Amino acid sequence: MSSSKNGPSRPAPPPPNTNNQAAKPSGYGRFIPREELSSFAAWNLGSLDGSAPADKGVQRPAPPEPEAPSQEQVLAEATRAARTAGYQDGYRDGLVALEGFKQSFASQVTAQLGTVTQSYMEQLDALQQQMARALAVSATHLARQMVRSEIVQRPELVVAVAEEAVETLLLSARHITLRVNPDDVALVSQGAADVLAARGARVVSDASVLRGGCLVESDIGVIDASVETRWRRAAASIGCDESWKEAPLPAGTTEDEDTDA
Repeated sequence: MSSSKNGPSRPAPPPPNTNNQAAKPSGYGRFIPREELSSFAAWNLGSLDGSAPADKGVQRPAPPEPEAPSQEQVLAEATRAARTAGYQDGYRDGLVALEGFKQSFASQVTAQLGTVTQSYMEQLDALQQQMARALAVSATHLARQMVRSEIVQRPELVVAVAEEAVETLLLSARHITLRVNPDDVALVSQGAADVLAARGARVVSDASVLRGGCLVESDIGVIDASVETRWRRAAASIGCDESWKEAPLPAGTTEDEDTDA
């Protein structure tokens, strides 16, 4: 038996591979991909003496200098740049021109619409005046026929006309003469007898005075109460200058036919 004073006992070696299994490859025996290497240097025998060789690193080739563009490339690039700049300038100028055209067109259309509107208003005003004139003429024609019919059917109305005309004179008037149509003399003399007597007026037959009207003469003036004068005043009040006398009817046309038309 040996003594243990000679030092600590050494560990026992591992048992031999009794199962005849192939030993697992060492982790240091695998290939290292190039991507995992940041830098490396060739190993030589001089490295065993303990002195580390100079780390020169990986000597990668310098990148090639860019080739100078050819004349065709320079020309193509300049052409493209000029085309882009021209497009931008043309687009901007086009927008400015379009805005100017819109304003000019709007002003022109506004002016034309104003002219058309003004012309339309003038024509409409003229048409309204013509319509008013035609309506007034039609109204006076109808009124004239109605007055004439009233004078024929109610001849006694001349009495009220004569009384009103005489009473219009001032009380200081003298030498009063009432001129009426011969067909109205009897009506006026009887119907207005009191008024005529109070003013000292006398009735005179005058064929120039139409039925339904009269003229009052005195030393201070004349009162025209004839049908023509009263009609002219009534027509003027509605802006019409139609006279009492109608235009002559066409040959072969009666007054009744013209009235019905």
